[in-house]
Amino acid sequence: MDDTPSVFPTALPVLRVAARGAGFTRSCEERTGSLLAVLAAARPGGRILELGTGVGEGTAWLLSGMDQASRLVTVELDATVQAVAREQLGSDARVTFVTGDGGEWLDDYAGEPFDLVFADTWPGKFTHLERALELVAPGGMYLIDDLSPQPGWPESHETSVRRLLAELEGRHDFRSVRLGWASGLVMAVRAASEQTVSSGGTPTADG
Repeated sequence: MDDTPSVFPTALPVLRVAARGAGFTRSCEERTGSLLAVLAAARPGGRILELGTGVGEGTAWLLSGMDQASRLVTVELDATVQAVAREQLGSDARVTFVTGDGGEWLDDYAGEPFDLVFADTWPGKFTHLERALELVAPGGMYLIDDLSPQPGWPESHETSVRRLLAELEGRHDFRSVRLGWASGLVMAVRAASEQTVSSGGTPTADG
């Protein structure tokens, strides 16, 4: 089966041209983007957080799946890069752009939790993981990408990925799945109640 997306956000071609012009090579992979659109569509009226706007390709995918009642907050450290996304997508009232350090934003945020958190940068994934997971609402989803070896990644990347996977999969408040697909993904869902499932498959109460 060909898993290449057949439906794309209307802003994507312009964003891709801008990314090439800016020398930005770490935009959201299109299969990951198509998954983001589906996950956003599964949350009518949802609250969504994106950590790492880049030039806005992931943002465009999320917006393409969101309904009119949904809201997206997207955070990016590099103002020059994010300016591309602001120019192309800023007229959409559903999205709020934040320029700043993602880790600092996570530490300072005091608002409502999110139905979907997409961590496409170091903060919220390799750093500040616990804080990002705290912001996932019960039944909400947490998605991370770029876990497979990537050109230009530091030598420590593989070690960081192993540590991250062990931490996520050792948690009892999230159920996670590895996806050896696109750039290497993990999707985790926060337990909707205090009831968990033991290793034998029998529902048990925490504590």
